[in-house]
Amino acid sequence: MKEKPDKDYLLRKLRFLPLPLQEALILNGQLKQFPAGTTLLREGQYVSAIPLVLEGRLKVYAEVEAKRLLLYYIRPEESCVMSFSAVLEDRPSSIVAEVEEDVTVLLLPREQIHEWLRHYPMLNHLFFRQYQRRYTELLQNIEQVLFHRLPDRLLAYLNDRKRLTGHAKLTLTHRQIAEDLGSAREVITRTLKKLETEGSVRLLEEGIEIL
Repeated sequence: MKEKPDKDYLLRKLRFLPLPLQEALILNGQLKQFPAGTTLLREGQYVSAIPLVLEGRLKVYAEVEAKRLLLYYIRPEESCVMSFSAVLEDRPSSIVAEVEEDVTVLLLPREQIHEWLRHYPMLNHLFFRQYQRRYTELLQNIEQVLFHRLPDRLLAYLNDRKRLTGHAKLTLTHRQIAEDLGSAREVITRTLKKLETEGSVRLLEEGIEIL
């Protein structure tokens, strides 16, 4: 997709960062747009650039024995802490990052990361805050998997999506949900029908409505 080399645009999107750091990122970063469904990073791949999301949304998941488990989403003004960690430790990625909603990202080259961390404390602070947030989200995911039945996990997942998108009607397929929750499509379909019977959701041709 076409790049947007507009410095004013970048300054607006990066206003949550100190101006000197904004200038450094604009000078060395690469502005890119990717459509939904694009895989930006695969497991086992070395990270060449860390994505800083300006618009849209990424989702990050782990692959275990041919199953996927959703870990977290990356929203505007956020980046991928797992990619950041892989760059710092010079190791391949242990996660997959996929575009869920068309995104505009500023790709931060790995070669610059160590220097920026030395010169711009705010960059350390940005990733530290996200580490804390992702750690909390991972603990919540583990709790859901270990201690909650699938209907409860599924309803919590749908309500998270509602908060994330701001819409009660979600355009999701049963297969997408199954992949995110590490389940089977048939199991998700049966569970959704159960939730519909209980009055928690309404199944639509184009997706699911949270009631």
